[in-house]
Amino acid sequence: MSFEPVVLEGEHVRLEPLDGRHKEGLCQAISDGELWNIFVTIVPHPDDIDQFLANAKSAHERGEGLAFATIDRTNNDQVAGSTRFMNANLSNKRVEIGFTFLGKTCQRSPVNTEAKLLMITHAFETLGLNRVELMTDYLNTTSRQAILRLGAKEEGILRNHMVMPDGRERDSVLFSIVKSDWPGVKQNLTSKLG
Repeated sequence: MSFEPVVLEGEHVRLEPLDGRHKEGLCQAISDGELWNIFVTIVPHPDDIDQFLANAKSAHERGEGLAFATIDRTNNDQVAGSTRFMNANLSNKRVEIGFTFLGKTCQRSPVNTEAKLLMITHAFETLGLNRVELMTDYLNTTSRQAILRLGAKEEGILRNHMVMPDGRERDSVLFSIVKSDWPGVKQNLTSKLG
C-alpha cells in the first residue's frame, strides 16, 4: 500500500496532488491573510514556497504521505490552500492529516469541511486504514474547535512536542478518528455540507 497520486473531488473542492503548477496560486492563498504571520501554525512565506514544494515531493517519495493543492471549485478553480496526508505508518494502518492552510477568504467556508470529508473517505474506504490523526497547537483554539466539529476525538496533549519557527516550544493536541467512528463522522460531515 502506498500513496498513489490521486485527485479527490467534491462539489465545493478538488484536491490535486501538489506540484509546481500550483506555486502562484499557493502564494496568493498564503498572502490572503498573511498566513505566515499566524504564530500558532506553520505556513510558509511565499518566498519559501519552492522549499515547501520540494519537501512535499520528497515526503511523498519516502512514502510518508501525499500533499494536495486545495482548489475552490466555487471560485473559478482558485487555489485556496494546501493540505496533506503525512507521517504515515501504513504497516500500522494510520496516517495524519495536517499541514492544512486556507487563505482567509476561504476560511469558515465548506472548503475545509469537504476537503476533510474527501481525505478521510479516501483513508478509510480506499486505503483501508484504521486510524486518521489530526494535530494542532494547544494555543490554536480555532483549529481545535474545527477538528472537534469534524467529529474527531481529543486524545491528549503532547507537551513540548515541537519547536516553532520563532523558538517557542509548542504543546500539541492530538485528535483521532478511528475506523469504528467513521460511519457517524461521515454522516456528520455530509450533513454539514448538505
